[in-house]
Amino acid sequence: MLQVLGRPNSVNVQKVMWCLAELGLTADRSDIGGAFGGNDAADYLGMNPNGKIPTLIDGDYVLWESNAIVRYLCDQYRAGHWYPDTAQQLGHANQWMDWYQTALHRPMTTLFWQLIRTSPEQRDQAAVDSAIKECAGFWKMLDHHLADRDYILGDHLSMADIPLGCAAYRWHSMNFERPGLPALKNWWTRISERPAYQTHVMLPLT
Repeated sequence: MLQVLGRPNSVNVQKVMWCLAELGLTADRSDIGGAFGGNDAADYLGMNPNGKIPTLIDGDYVLWESNAIVRYLCDQYRAGHWYPDTAQQLGHANQWMDWYQTALHRPMTTLFWQLIRTSPEQRDQAAVDSAIKECAGFWKMLDHHLADRDYILGDHLSMADIPLGCAAYRWHSMNFERPGLPALKNWWTRISERPAYQTHVMLPLT
């Protein structure tokens, strides 16, 4: 039995749960982290010394870091086009997954914390405005990439779409004025029609 340790409102846990569902896999998920705590307990740290979520348990195999988990699941339990077929496609998938983590994730986290988890009277509007501008620049890059393709690697979904697809829900759902990026919006609309995405990603922002 696959196990996922992590709370459902974490974007990193959502990546893993969406991936599992698309691969036709089920997992026993436990509420860990955030208001639930437990990620600083000795037994958890014994599996994941980073103390973050999620952690995947697959039999006697333990793995942490959400993008690494998505890559592992798509490789280990191959179904459809989720794991790239060639070294070149794999390189591009890793490129965009790593780009999300090193470029987009930080300002998106700032935006999320300021708009969702900070009360209006304590909000840092300068930080919000700066994060919107920075995120918009990154999303514009992806919009340009998607101008002549349906998904990040071309005409089908892959693991490359998972981290960015989770972030795109937050980008399109938070209450602020965003630039018109039609290719990005069309890509996100296609993803948002998928039942697995609706179940595991399109949750109330808390």
